[in-house]
Amino acid sequence: MTAKILIIEDDPSITELIRYNLEQEGYSAHIEMDGEEGLLSATAELPDLILLDWMLPNLSGIEICRRLRRDKNTQNIPIIMLTARSEETDKIRGLDTGADDYVSKPFSPKELIARVKAILRRIRPALSEQTLEYAGIIMDLSYRKIMRDGEPIHLGPTEFNILKFFMENPRRVFSREQLLDMVWGNDIYVESRTVDVHIRRLRKALNVNGKQNIIRTVRSAGYSLDEDT
Repeated sequence: MTAKILIIEDDPSITELIRYNLEQEGYSAHIEMDGEEGLLSATAELPDLILLDWMLPNLSGIEICRRLRRDKNTQNIPIIMLTARSEETDKIRGLDTGADDYVSKPFSPKELIARVKAILRRIRPALSEQTLEYAGIIMDLSYRKIMRDGEPIHLGPTEFNILKFFMENPRRVFSREQLLDMVWGNDIYVESRTVDVHIRRLRKALNVNGKQNIIRTVRSAGYSLDEDT
C-alpha cells in the first residue's frame, strides 16, 4: 500500500520539490501551506508521515506537533521537522515537542527521502505475530501495542523501536553510537545527542504512576534495559 505523506510547508518551491521527489519514490503526497489547515488535514486524513515546517502562517509547526502528540488518534504519526533554525537548542526543542527527526534548510532531497524511508521502515509492523516480554512489559510487535503491568503504554515510532531493541537485548549496555546504528540505521546521519532525547521520552512513558525506572544510564558507556537498577 502506498504511504501517505502530508507536507505542511508554506514555501511553494520547497513543497513542489518535496512532492516531486516523494512521488518519484512512489509515495502519495498532499500539501498544506497553512498551519491551521495542516493540523486539520493531519487529524482528518491520518497520514503515514508528516513533513512539518517550523514557521507557518496562523499556527507554528511546534504548536502543531504539540497538539498532534496530545491527540490519541495522531500521537504515533511520525513527524519530521523542516526548518531553517539550525541551532542545537532549536533541534532539541523540536525533538522534545515530539518530532521524530529534524532536517535543516537548505537540505538535500536525497537526504530527506532517505530519512522518510528510514522512519517508514521502522514503523511497519512485523508480518507474523510476535511478542516480547521483560520486567512486566509486554510488546506485541504485530499490533505495535505495549503494556506494562497490565496498563497500556503509548510510544512514538522511534521510542517504540528503541524499546524493542532493548527488549531483544535485556541487561546489555549499548553506547549511543551502537543505538544509532541499530535503531536509526547507518544510511542517515543523526547526532548522538538525539539518543538522549528519545531515551528521556521513553523513560517518561514507561515510568507513569511512579513505576520503577528500568532504563539504566551507565556512565561513559551508554544505556541498558535492566530491572535490577
